[in-house]
Amino acid sequence: MVMSWFLLQVMELVLHRKYELWSRYYVSRLQSSGVDGDVDIASVRPRTNYGVVQSQSDVGGEITERGGLSWFPFSHHGCLFPNAAVDLLENIKAHAIIGLETSVEDKFLAILTEKAKIPIFSFTPGVTSSTEFPYIVKIRSNEASQFDGIASIVKSFEWKDVVLIFEDDTKNERKTIPHLVESLEGKNIHISYRSVISSSSGDNQILKELHNLMTLETKVYIVHMSLSLASHLLVHAKRLGMIKDEYVWIITDKAMNSVHSMDFDVIESLQGALGFKPTIVESSKLHNITSRWRREYNYGDPNMVSKELPVVAIWAYDTMQALAEAVERVETLNTKDEVAGLRSTILNTHGGMLLLHELSQVRFEGLSGEFQLGDGKLYPQEFNLVNVQDNEEKRVGVWTPKDGSFRELYSSVCGVNLSKDSNAFTCHGRFRKIPRGHLLQTMGRKKLRIGVPVKPSFKELVDVRYDPQTNTTIISGYCIDVFKSAIKALHHEQPYEFIPMPNGCYNDYVQQVYLQTYDAVVGDVTITSNRSRYVDFTLPFTELGVGMVARLNNKDPWFFLKPLSGRLWITSAGSFILTGFVVWLIEHPINEEFQGSVASQIGTIVWFAASTLVYAHREKLHSNISKFVVGVWLFVVLILTSSYTANLSSLLTVQQITLAKGDYVGANTFVQGLTVSNLNFQDNILMPYPSPERYDEALRRGSKKGGVGAIIDEIPYIKLFLAKYPHDYAMIDSQETTNGFAFAFPKGSPLVHEMSRAIARLREKGKLLEMEKKWFRSRSSSSLSDVTVPDRSRTLGVNRFFGLFLLSGISKAVALLLFFIFAVHEKLSKYYTFKCWREDN
Repeated sequence: MVMSWFLLQVMELVLHRKYELWSRYYVSRLQSSGVDGDVDIASVRPRTNYGVVQSQSDVGGEITERGGLSWFPFSHHGCLFPNAAVDLLENIKAHAIIGLETSVEDKFLAILTEKAKIPIFSFTPGVTSSTEFPYIVKIRSNEASQFDGIASIVKSFEWKDVVLIFEDDTKNERKTIPHLVESLEGKNIHISYRSVISSSSGDNQILKELHNLMTLETKVYIVHMSLSLASHLLVHAKRLGMIKDEYVWIITDKAMNSVHSMDFDVIESLQGALGFKPTIVESSKLHNITSRWRREYNYGDPNMVSKELPVVAIWAYDTMQALAEAVERVETLNTKDEVAGLRSTILNTHGGMLLLHELSQVRFEGLSGEFQLGDGKLYPQEFNLVNVQDNEEKRVGVWTPKDGSFRELYSSVCGVNLSKDSNAFTCHGRFRKIPRGHLLQTMGRKKLRIGVPVKPSFKELVDVRYDPQTNTTIISGYCIDVFKSAIKALHHEQPYEFIPMPNGCYNDYVQQVYLQTYDAVVGDVTITSNRSRYVDFTLPFTELGVGMVARLNNKDPWFFLKPLSGRLWITSAGSFILTGFVVWLIEHPINEEFQGSVASQIGTIVWFAASTLVYAHREKLHSNISKFVVGVWLFVVLILTSSYTANLSSLLTVQQITLAKGDYVGANTFVQGLTVSNLNFQDNILMPYPSPERYDEALRRGSKKGGVGAIIDEIPYIKLFLAKYPHDYAMIDSQETTNGFAFAFPKGSPLVHEMSRAIARLREKGKLLEMEKKWFRSRSSSSLSDVTVPDRSRTLGVNRFFGLFLLSGISKAVALLLFFIFAVHEKLSKYYTFKCWREDN
């Protein structure tokens, strides 16, 4: 059927390099007037892996039969590409473009086609996305699925360390590599090194990087780069002897997809390598097309007989078929319209999106197997895990992204085997033994001589004791457990032995490591700047800084007076007496309960004043003035009692520690220098105490009896002391003036960084905290926030209640003033009454 309204233009752009000899084509405008559909497409005869797409009797024939497509050769030159692309869109009016092989072309043309509203079919990795550019369709495997497969195979082979080698020439790599890193880290695989090689790197630069890789302990390499660069890398690696038993090379499909187009030397350098390739289902059709391709494009090449079609070429073939079916579907939809002008309008405005929609509905068995496009990309495919052996690729496993598993890799009789007699994986249909990769190198690693200080005290940190029954030396403690856990968490096996070191100065222990008498020191060794000049320390595995511990003051019989200051107690007592006196003065003339003997009246005043504290006064008041005074006073009493109760509760909750001026302070020899220089303590008040027992004895005696008022030491020692004496002491202050305990290794030791990472992982997983709870068992509920040194700010003073006492005083003054006014008025009234009576008589 002639598609008179639909114009289709396909441009096939293929990279042409020294090792990848591609040619470029584009499909010209469909001639509605009847362009000859039998153009000899294959007559151009370039030496290309895409020749299969140009076979007249295959897909090209199908399309020409459906629409009479004509093909024209297009010579490639990088600087001509932008002009050619613009010419395709503006002059030739292309409605689809297929075949981009470089990310630069991909991004450039994606922007152009977005404006032109036509689909573009690209074989490049994911620089552009279907969300950002809805008209782009990626004809390639899902890299994220492949990376998950690589991580799974590395995990299956129990390789804990890998080296990434990738190409840094496009934004694509910078976007792709994080996905690979995420997949590896998701399987707890450590990336020990990242090697970035530019596509423009010469032989000298590649050799320099390979020499650098040879110095690393990790021998498992994951290569993600173009075939041309990967071929240079592997050829040089083979010359340097890096294709051996202890080396493992894993190559992504970026290079493996077209490895058969490479020279024999390159293929030979891949011997023993593991590679990932999209699964291509074998079929008679694929075999026939491959044979025809070999015959037509051999150019006298003897190796052409064994070469296979690149995966990209097979995808290109299936893409052309899918495109042809989609075009036919679009034609069928538009022939339902009766008005040709309407069809033309639909084509110009919605043709690209309509074509993409129909493409997503196309599903068929192509050369690559089941072929289906959706969401701007190929649907997830399976990946073959291949082993290059005898210049051939042998499939040893299949990775299925859907369920995230390998098949045909393990069974009841299969494993993996790394042959010692060859430089490749031996594979007789199945693997037999898991290869150890770089772990083979660690088998010859020397046993580390680990020095352990013999300590007379604080044995919870390091304890060295001899067992006469077994005739062995038992070494334990918190520091030992941390070291064992950290070295067990390394990505390789590391033999070691503990060697007790005679009790001495810690600087001497560090000096022994510097002199290489020991390979490391494990114990309560503090990081200092001076020691760091001779050894390298790992990350600290204890808290930083020093703390001060003092005895709790739990036996003060006058503790109940501490909520209020002395002046406040006196002021309150005076106010009570004054209130009682004012009330007595007002009530005495008119109230019998406030009359009687002098002693009785004094008792009434005191009792009435005290009873108001608990609102228990029994005397009935007759005067409104006295009632006014008592009412104001009861309000003052309410505030005073509430404040007293609250402050007393606070002081009872927070345990008190009393330090007197001039008290002696205990400290070990190391901390003495720090306290004098950093904490502003006088040297003459510092006294050395080396053990928890001596700490306790000195603190109980106190400064007045030859002891100390407080102890300053590093926080781990303080914690151990509090664990042993939890009820009598507490840490009252701390400052980060030391750097904590760490393991000391010789300068430049690679174990420093590995052990530091292991310690960091132990801390993140909570393992360090578990070990600390095991060795620092404490039943004490006292912490830095639960204790305090008494200060005046916690005691309530008169100034806090000045307003209340002022209010109470004013009320008493007003009451007395009224009382005297009424009394004088009453006296005057009686006087004038008596005077008038006498005059009348």
